[in-house]
Amino acid sequence: MIRGRVQGVFFRDSLRRLADERGVSGWARNTREGTVEAVFEGAPGSVGELVSFARLGPPDAQVEEVRVFEEPPEGLTGFSIR
Repeated sequence: MIRGRVQGVFFRDSLRRLADERGVSGWARNTREGTVEAVFEGAPGSVGELVSFARLGPPDAQVEEVRVFEEPPEGLTGFSIR
């Protein structure tokens, strides 16, 4: 869960592009609360890179908080924007 100025700044698309480059599956979506929710599945190092990126975001984002929750893999393929 990513909180701050994270909607309308190409956050989800930036996550999708990086996930595609790193071979990470999952999804990202905007929430009604103004946050971005994202799920990543893949090699631990690659997932870690996406989490690190989420803490900074694209140039126009202002990330205030990132909350990470570990969950069992769902077997996702590809990365989608919801």
